[in-house]
Amino acid sequence: MRMNFFKQTESVVDKNSSVSITIKKVESHQDWWGRLLYDSLWFLCRIFAISLFGFRLGRVEQIPETGGLLVLSSHQSHLDPLLLGLATDRRLSSLARSSLFTFPPFARVIAALGAVPIDRNASTITAMRTVIQRLRKGAAVIVFPEGTRTASGQLGDMKNGFALLAKRAGVPIVPVAIVGAYECWPRTRMAPRPGRIRLEFGAVITADEVAGLSEKQLAERCINSLHALDTTARSTQRGCVRR
Repeated sequence: MRMNFFKQTESVVDKNSSVSITIKKVESHQDWWGRLLYDSLWFLCRIFAISLFGFRLGRVEQIPETGGLLVLSSHQSHLDPLLLGLATDRRLSSLARSSLFTFPPFARVIAALGAVPIDRNASTITAMRTVIQRLRKGAAVIVFPEGTRTASGQLGDMKNGFALLAKRAGVPIVPVAIVGAYECWPRTRMAPRPGRIRLEFGAVITADEVAGLSEKQLAERCINSLHALDTTARSTQRGCVRR
């Protein structure tokens, strides 16, 4: 989904707003059932991804196992949140329209999977604070700086609001490039098709490094890293998994 909240504006979050209420719904469902559902789906979907998409990973180091983390990824298809979740043993949260939480059975499922509700009718800063709140509570949250899926399979223009998120939350960043997902599920298709997908993880930018850089410097470093990872992923897409 398209989340254009990477601009700086000013507003105040209403604790009784639909976003805040939805967050409470999500948190109330983070129980043993949610963990069991997530782990079960993770196992089944990983088998599916390896079989259908030749799922491959490349990484230079393990991502932090605990604490808030911003997962900064290129955005090729609807498969991306699933692929990122399958690429690590850590539970990742992705952004979802708050309206999806209005149907209780479905809300329980996506809440168990760690979805972060975003009210698309709320202000930009409200959405950003929702993400910052989740990061400060120790979640690993996926953010797509392009704001929407690529229309060509290539990296698009990136907004730099993610730098503000990371600095305000005081969390590290791990950049990730996804290659091949566009060919498997381009915007013009209703359903995915078999193919080869590779995810290339970059070096973690630590919380201390995030704090020591300006927003502009941090954004430039992350965007340059995504472009470099994208190039590496394309050149090694048919290679083996690096550990």
